[in-house]
Amino acid sequence: MDPKSSVAASNPQTATLKRTLGLWDLILYGVIVIQPVAPMSVFGVLSEKGRGHVVTAILIAMVAMLFTGISYGRMARAYPSAGSAFTYVAQEIHPSLGFITGWSMVMDYMLNPLICLIWCSGIAAGFTGGRVQPWIWKIVFVAIFTLLNLRGVKTSARVNAGLALGMGVVIIIVLAAAWRYIFGHPHSDPNFFLRPFYDATTFSWKALFACTSVAVLTYIGFDGISTLSEEVENPRRNILLATVYTCLAIGILSAIEVYVAQLIWPATQPFPNVDQAYVYVTARTWAPLFAIVGGTLFVANFGSGMGAQLGAARLLYGMGRSNALPKSFFGALDPKNHVPRNNVIFVAVIALAGTFVLSYDLGAEMLNFGALIAFMGVNLAAFLRYFVRAEKKQITHLVPPLLGFLICFGLWLNLSKWAMIGGAIWMSAGILFGAIKTKGFRGELVNFDIPAEE
Repeated sequence: MDPKSSVAASNPQTATLKRTLGLWDLILYGVIVIQPVAPMSVFGVLSEKGRGHVVTAILIAMVAMLFTGISYGRMARAYPSAGSAFTYVAQEIHPSLGFITGWSMVMDYMLNPLICLIWCSGIAAGFTGGRVQPWIWKIVFVAIFTLLNLRGVKTSARVNAGLALGMGVVIIIVLAAAWRYIFGHPHSDPNFFLRPFYDATTFSWKALFACTSVAVLTYIGFDGISTLSEEVENPRRNILLATVYTCLAIGILSAIEVYVAQLIWPATQPFPNVDQAYVYVTARTWAPLFAIVGGTLFVANFGSGMGAQLGAARLLYGMGRSNALPKSFFGALDPKNHVPRNNVIFVAVIALAGTFVLSYDLGAEMLNFGALIAFMGVNLAAFLRYFVRAEKKQITHLVPPLLGFLICFGLWLNLSKWAMIGGAIWMSAGILFGAIKTKGFRGELVNFDIPAEE
C-alpha cells in the first residue's frame, strides 16, 4: 500500500456529521481548550527566563501562532476530516517527515499530563502547608486521573463552558484587585508602566527568545479547532478565522494578565515558589486570592492533566490499532467503558515516573520542542501546497507560512540545552523505531491520527 494512501484511508469522509458550528462556536471552543488562565501556571518560569519581559515574549509568540494558525486553517480546507499536523506533512511533503512530525506529537501528548501532575502536586503541597509532600500528591493525583479515565468519566461541553466562565470571573477579580493595588501604591519610576515591555537594566535578547520559546505553551491547543472541520458551517472560511481569532484573543488576554503581574511583582524580586508564582502575585494584591487563584489553576491543571492522559492513551490506541505498536496491548479497548485501559495505565506510569526526573520548566520546554516541530511542519506544508504548487502565486500564500516557519524555527533553536538534548533523544528513538517499522520508511506509514470515539 502506498504510504500516503494509508493516511487518507484512515480518515474517511463522515457524511453523518451535521454542520452546526458557527464562527463564534469555534472561537469559544478554542478559548476553552487553551484556557483563559493559560499563562498563569507558567508565569514564574517565564519571568525567570525572560528577566521580567514576559509580556513581550507572549506577544512575540502570538505573532508566530497567528501565522501558524493561518496555515492550520488553510490545511483544514484540504484535509477536512484529519486536522492533524502528521497528515498535513505526510501528504504534502513526505511520509518520513510526516512520521517525524507525528512522533513529536506523541512526545507532546505524553508530557502534557506530566507537567499538569507536577503543578497540581506542588499547589496541593502548598495548600497543606507542606505537611503532605509533593511526591505523595503526585501518586494521589495520577491515581485519580487514571481511575476517572478508566471509568470513562468525561466533562461535557456545558461543564467546560461553565469552567471557562468561572475562570473569566476570576480573571476579572484579579484584574480589579491588581488595578487597586497598582494605583494605590505611588511609583517614582517614570518608566514604571513600560517596564514589563522593556527594562534596560535586565533586558537580553537571548533571555527574551528563551522566554518566548516557553511562552508558546500558552497557545498549545489552538490547532484542535481544525479537527472540527466536518461539523462547521462554511469551514473554508470559519476554520481559518476561528483559529486566528482564538490566538489573538488568548494572546491579548494573556498579555494583560502577565502585564499586571509584572507591575505588582518586579523581576528583581525572587518568588517563594517559581511554579506557583502567579498565585503569590495575586495574594500580594488581596490575600484571599491566594486560595481563589490557586484553586482555579488547580482545577484548570487537573482537568487538563486528566484530559491529556486520555488523549495520549487514545493516540497510542490509534497506533496500536494500525499495528504501529503491539496491537494486543496498545490496540485493546475495555469492552464496558470503551476506553483504551492498557494505554491509560501505561501513560499514568510514564507520567508519574517522569515527574521525579523532570522539572515543570524542563517538561514545558520539551513539550514545546515537539509542538514547534509540528508547527514548522504545518507551515511548510501550507507553503508548498498553496504557493509552490499553485498555478497562481499570491503573496498572501507566501508570507504567513514562511514567517510562521522562520519564527517557530528561531524559537525552537532558543530552547534550553537540556530541552534540546531530551528532545533529540526522543526524536532519535522515534526515527530508529520508524525506520525499523517501515523498513527504511518504504513500508506502510505509521498512523499518528487520534481515532474517533468508539
